[in-house]
Amino acid sequence: MKLFRVIEPGFFTTVQDLGRYGFLRYGVPISGAMDDFSLQLANMLVENDLGAACLEVTMLGPEFEALHDAQIAVTGGDISLQIDGQVCEMWQTLMVRKGDVVSFGKVRTGCRAFVAVRGGINVPVVLGSRSTYVRGEIGGFLGRQLKAGDIAEGVDDVPLTSQCLSVPSDLVPDFSSEAAASVVLGPQLESFTKRGVETLLSNPYTVTIEADRMGYRLEGPVIEHSKHVDTISEAILPGSVQVPANGKPIVTMKDAQTTGGYPKIAVVISSDLHVLGQLKPNDKISFKKTTLSEAHRRLFDHNNKIRMMERKLLNRTPK
Repeated sequence: MKLFRVIEPGFFTTVQDLGRYGFLRYGVPISGAMDDFSLQLANMLVENDLGAACLEVTMLGPEFEALHDAQIAVTGGDISLQIDGQVCEMWQTLMVRKGDVVSFGKVRTGCRAFVAVRGGINVPVVLGSRSTYVRGEIGGFLGRQLKAGDIAEGVDDVPLTSQCLSVPSDLVPDFSSEAAASVVLGPQLESFTKRGVETLLSNPYTVTIEADRMGYRLEGPVIEHSKHVDTISEAILPGSVQVPANGKPIVTMKDAQTTGGYPKIAVVISSDLHVLGQLKPNDKISFKKTTLSEAHRRLFDHNNKIRMMERKLLNRTPK
């Protein structure tokens, strides 16, 4: 079923789901939504599986023409949304009729918005995921961002619902230009002086223009190494805080390379990574130390929050 035709693609719009797991040993990154919390809420609002493929809109949104009646939901960073010239609210189920033009402006707060369509966006599954990994040219629309003229396909014969869902205002995230991220120190902690660790934990760092889905280069006080260490390349995961020889940290994100040799001073806990996914250049990050057991508890609470919201919105027991 043809869902929509892309009129304008926006700055950087890709198809993402919850990621591509199990292939790191083959050099294939996880990818997936930079803010997986917002993606899951968008899918809740159109009663999809929580991991269904959505559009991830970065900074400046696309414009498309509906080729079929559909229901959509838009979550994430605050973006100006219009359907056939009418301003519409985010964080709720919205009806789109065949021929309607859906347009998005600039993201006012946050960095990324997510567009879910009832039934999901039907692009080929590559290595277990529909997520786009642009550097590897896999997933999504031929492994690339959207471009004008693309036709998005949906799942055939998905009935529309009369139910209009909305996220209560007190549960809508507040996307600030300053984020605090909890980190577990290490694994190469011996590569840094005590002062270097204190520098990381006591100063805000600014996201530079060298920031994308692969990682964020940060600007701020130099982190002191204890000595020159030739670290053997090892596995890299999203959230790793690497510090090259210049002392300026790099936080890896969802398209992170699978191996790397820069020493890692810390790792951002999983439940905070989606918050960093909403940062843009010139936003600030502060790091605070936590323990592995606290990181586990926070992840448990984060997943419970998602399940609670699914029960509250859909009035059903989640799968």
